Amino acid sequence: MQLLAYILIYPFFWLVSILPFRILYAFSDLIYLFIYSVFGYRKKVVQENLKLVFPDKSSKEINNITKKFYHHLCDMVVEAMKSMTISEAEMKKRYSFTNIEVLKKLEEENRSVIIMCGHYASWEWSFILQTYLSHKGFAVYKRLNNKYFDRLIKRIRAKYNSHLITTKETIQILKASHAKNKLTITGFVADQSPKLNKAYHWNSFMGVTVPIHTGAEMLAKELDQVVVFFDVRKVKRGYYQTTFKTIAEHPKEFKNYEITDAFKCLVEEQIKEEPEYYLWTHKRWKHRNNVPNEFK
Repeated sequence: MQLLAYILIYPFFWLVSILPFRILYAFSDLIYLFIYSVFGYRKKVVQENLKLVFPDKSSKEINNITKKFYHHLCDMVVEAMKSMTISEAEMKKRYSFTNIEVLKKLEEENRSVIIMCGHYASWEWSFILQTYLSHKGFAVYKRLNNKYFDRLIKRIRAKYNSHLITTKETIQILKASHAKNKLTITGFVADQSPKLNKAYHWNSFMGVTVPIHTGAEMLAKELDQVVVFFDVRKVKRGYYQTTFKTIAEHPKEFKNYEITDAFKCLVEEQIKEEPEYYLWTHKRWKHRNNVPNEFK
């Protein structure tokens, strides 16, 4: 069944990927009508999340953010498909970096890097970063259930020397690279909700106490890798710009969870400035009623 699904869906994805951008975004608008107006995909989750973290906003404001979010979500869907055939030059034009010299300097100093980012704006085209660097690029991800689409995603990323690795593989691969003195740059989308049995740190995120992932910080300390925040913003439709912000150049000098909390604050700044670009469909605050007594 997985192969059949791939055979049936892949040609459609490819056809969408070769559409000119003007038509591509017209198609995104069509998807929006179905996802938002017809099916209401996770609309209840989105509005519950928004009301939870923005209790002072009116219903009209919440609805306005919701609509803008779904428009952006549909843009990300078609941009993911576009990744199949977009040229390197076109991607560089649309996904730019304001201060790549921050990473270049670390490269000259022979320092490996851990990039931390949230589910904000867009991460679909971020792998173009590898064309500017000699670091070997890794991105931690959750393996897709369909192995054929999983291979497709890996193949797309590998075009630019960016390699997807699962959370189970991450420690082993980074330790092996470290032992061989190989420069690596590893991306963590680190704002998702961890499983309760792996929740070691709780703190307020957008005003609500929840568990927060600490894996990126712990690896950075163990392997002495610089921690950098990936501050991506949506400039306009189809165009994104990233600024790198160093969180910890020497992570071992920080107390436990200070790096994680600094990252959390940076994601909060993004959300508060333009909330429509955060991924509200995820149940980020689902464990808020399970707060251990010592964190209440």
